[in-house]
Amino acid sequence: MNRLAFLASGFAFALSAVTLPAPAFAQEEPGDTVDLVIVYGDDPCPASSDAKKIVVCPRMDENERYRIPPNLRDGDNPANEAWANRVKSLESVGAFGVNSCSASGYGGFSGCTQKLIDQAYAEKRSGPGVQAAKLIEAEREKRLSTIDADAAAEQARVEAIEKEFDAKKRAEAEAAEKAGTATEAPAPAPAQGDQ
Repeated sequence: MNRLAFLASGFAFALSAVTLPAPAFAQEEPGDTVDLVIVYGDDPCPASSDAKKIVVCPRMDENERYRIPPNLRDGDNPANEAWANRVKSLESVGAFGVNSCSASGYGGFSGCTQKLIDQAYAEKRSGPGVQAAKLIEAEREKRLSTIDADAAAEQARVEAIEKEFDAKKRAEAEAAEKAGTATEAPAPAPAQGDQ
């Protein structure tokens, strides 16, 4: 009996996997590629070699050129800690119990999740990716702002070509009409007796 139930549940699972929707095969084209080039001091931002490539250049101070990146510097050294942070750590010396993220006291573990969430959001707000995302968005806006002007210029060019073509066709038709009337003999006058 157990074996039959096991096989039935396996069959039901396989059937549900088959009926689940498959991922869409027709995906959108990939967007613009983005090159992130950090420039220092007054160095120029390199130009894009491709029309579909966005080059974003966050600018750093000249004194940061040969330094170790901030995320790799020794941040755990207490000598590098600001006084404001030291005072803040002294305020939490006696923090224990519920929502304290400490091993002592009942429910001390309950604050650890919130502490990790707060720390992650603080890193996200101050991370270098935020600056790059803003620069990328600004570059896309700049590129999209020229699309309307480019389209209007192209439309005006096409309309001018169409007007020239129409004028040429009209002139040809008028010339053909004049040529046709000049070669035709005038119609004979009706005879007096035919009336």
